[in-house]
Amino acid sequence: MDALTRRWRPDFALDVGAVVGPMRRGAGDPAFQVGPDGAVWLTGNTVAGPGSLALRRQDGEVVARAWGPGAPELLDGVPRLLGADDEPEGFEAHHELIAETRRRNPGLRLGATDRVWDSLVPAVLEQKVTGYEARRSWRDLCRRYGTPAPGPAPLGMRVPPTPRQLLAIKDWEWHKAGVDGARRRTLMNAAAAAHALTSKEKLRLIPGIGVWTTAEVAQRAWGDADEVSVGDFHLPSVVGWALVGRALDDDGMLEVLEPYRPQRQRAVRYIEASGFRKPRFAPRFSARDYRAI
Repeated sequence: MDALTRRWRPDFALDVGAVVGPMRRGAGDPAFQVGPDGAVWLTGNTVAGPGSLALRRQDGEVVARAWGPGAPELLDGVPRLLGADDEPEGFEAHHELIAETRRRNPGLRLGATDRVWDSLVPAVLEQKVTGYEARRSWRDLCRRYGTPAPGPAPLGMRVPPTPRQLLAIKDWEWHKAGVDGARRRTLMNAAAAAHALTSKEKLRLIPGIGVWTTAEVAQRAWGDADEVSVGDFHLPSVVGWALVGRALDDDGMLEVLEPYRPQRQRAVRYIEASGFRKPRFAPRFSARDYRAI
């Protein structure tokens, strides 16, 4: 299968790995891998069908190659994926950790995939479970029901299942994938209306999709610079310890981030990029296995 190629020269500092990093769902993500040569590989569903995309830096350019029916759309989206439509210039740091991280990471921008469905499925899987559980279910659904990645993608890469493929999954197969009834129903509801999920308001009309899931999708699919993941189990505590030296709840986190509006999510990304880790006071939660229930 022949590849389509696009060369794009950004007119801003760009760290490809940092920009696309949030699209990755764990080290074993079948839809996101880094090849032996350092190329970043992503797969995705487009209007025309599945596709694979490989990104490399070469002589100041981004060399993008794509395969499959979705290749033209994936190549068209490379600049937005890598933050060309992001506007970080008006951002002002109000905390030293954020200011220092920004100085050390001039190529960190907010990218946008414009693929709502591909961002929504893993976000729903992450509802009210540990990251380990969610990533295990994501891998299982991609490997069993997704499409093999077109082109010479790294071994094991898959395109995430489409709404139609997901709707065909039997109840007991969801159980095998470790997905409980509540998340399954949310995904089935979303799959039935996938063509209409074009805004945050429409996402929130789906039963089971609230502010947290909507924020997770908006950050990745639309590059939303202000949408914070309210309701996240860890985030308020991380933001609190990083910026004010104590744990916070959602209200406290939003109060601390208020000076960064309308770029609160950018502030969160800088905190995450800083490498800061909050103190640990208790053992980690044990992962549940819904397959054994």
